[in-house]
Amino acid sequence: MRDKSTDEAAWRASRKCDGGACVQVGVANEEVLLRGAADPDGLRIAVSRDGWHEFVTRVKNGDFDCF
Repeated sequence: MRDKSTDEAAWRASRKCDGGACVQVGVANEEVLLRGAADPDGLRIAVSRDGWHEFVTRVKNGDFDCF
């Protein structure tokens, strides 16, 4: 997910994003980037691809379910 014309990450949000209160995900320099959709110029978090894969796998497995 990279925009070759600007060398910036191409950001994506969930289809279930409600009024901008969601997280956007992009990929740049072999890292997965996260930012808030409501403040795209604000804080960004970078994680390794392996770390992102582990997180997504654990979410799918229900490891973070609170209820």
